[in-house]
Amino acid sequence: METIIKYPPQSTWESILQRPTQSVEAIESIVNEVFLAVKQNGDTAVAQYTKRFDKVNLESVFVSHEEIETASDAISEDLKLAIQQAKSNIEVFHSAQKTAKVDVETQPGVRCWQQKRPIETVGLYIPGGTAPLFSTVLMLAVPATIAGCNNIVLCTPPNSEGVIANEILYTAALCGIKTIIKVGGIQAIAGLTFGTSSIPKVSKIFGPGNQYVTVAKQLATKFGVAIDMPAGPSELLVMADKTANPAFVASDLLSQAEHGIDSQVILVSTDENMLLETENQIRIQTQNLDRKPIIEKALENKKLILVKSDQDAVDLINYYGPEHYIICTDNNPFFIENVINAGSVFIGAYTPESAGDYASGTNHTLPTNGYAKAYSGVNLDSFLKNITFQEITKEGLETIGTTIELMAEAEGLMAHKNAVTIRLKSIVDESK
Repeated sequence: METIIKYPPQSTWESILQRPTQSVEAIESIVNEVFLAVKQNGDTAVAQYTKRFDKVNLESVFVSHEEIETASDAISEDLKLAIQQAKSNIEVFHSAQKTAKVDVETQPGVRCWQQKRPIETVGLYIPGGTAPLFSTVLMLAVPATIAGCNNIVLCTPPNSEGVIANEILYTAALCGIKTIIKVGGIQAIAGLTFGTSSIPKVSKIFGPGNQYVTVAKQLATKFGVAIDMPAGPSELLVMADKTANPAFVASDLLSQAEHGIDSQVILVSTDENMLLETENQIRIQTQNLDRKPIIEKALENKKLILVKSDQDAVDLINYYGPEHYIICTDNNPFFIENVINAGSVFIGAYTPESAGDYASGTNHTLPTNGYAKAYSGVNLDSFLKNITFQEITKEGLETIGTTIELMAEAEGLMAHKNAVTIRLKSIVDESK
């Protein structure tokens, strides 16, 4: 069966690169239902949907100190050291993103400056599901802490026994998170949006999730709550030429496919043999992987695309705007220079995408579904606000005042003009 898409014309890119996501319309009804219920009935509604979706009745949604201690004791020292090393690298990279205050005099007597302030209350959503992502705790809690956010609320779904993964609890405690709540899915996002007796209302929600969580986050913005980005099912695009190692490439594609059945992996190449050899390696390696059923379902959405030139590859890749983008060619500088749309880029044979997922230092909370064309991945600035300040002296107002008056009058905003005129007159009167 022909599995390689050969030399697709640009007119077909939209159809062949379509993401395997449900339409928003198919999800909105249940999201709206949950939001309305949580807004009206708070914790009661949250409990009802936790029972419905997570199959558990909870006596309390709060994680206790004893649960954290038990979780910590259950984790091996080797894993603790690994988590600590990853945390250190993430701290180093995100701390380096701090910027100095911008302070300039735009003209004599007119001083403008910009300073950053932390968002006071943030909600971190950590997916549970088939793979509890304790690494996401690091990716969100570390920059939130560096930014100086005062109130950090972590929500994550419990399993059917009302338990949170040990690794999530240990990592959250390691990052200094005090408020850990056993609520997931749409009801968690709704709780963070409106606030309940148990779940604090936040100013901004962070974190990846399934398509329901993604739509819930988008709905949250209608109620005055900001979000990091619309981040849905994970995706990876690899650009590999004849110099790449097919086994390496296949391993990267499979590492992304195991995230979930709606994940998408794409391989672009200028060499047909690379595509064929990688597809064979995918078949071989899949047989030995624990999450084989999920991977095989996700691989139904894979694309193997043959292009004529590096420039054709660049154009197609920027059109797609991948969340994760691996470059493994003998012309890496060309591809690096021409990246326009991507969440995070991985370069060379020894830079697996999983390095960024866990421990290299970059953030793995990234824009998916084409949003890399307009959104950045989570970074230190995601947890900060830029506030501008200005201070004008008498002399400064004398030099800029007429400009303001003329512009205000031209717009028909005479009160704006008068705010300047009255001050200029005062200056003149003082000098008499």
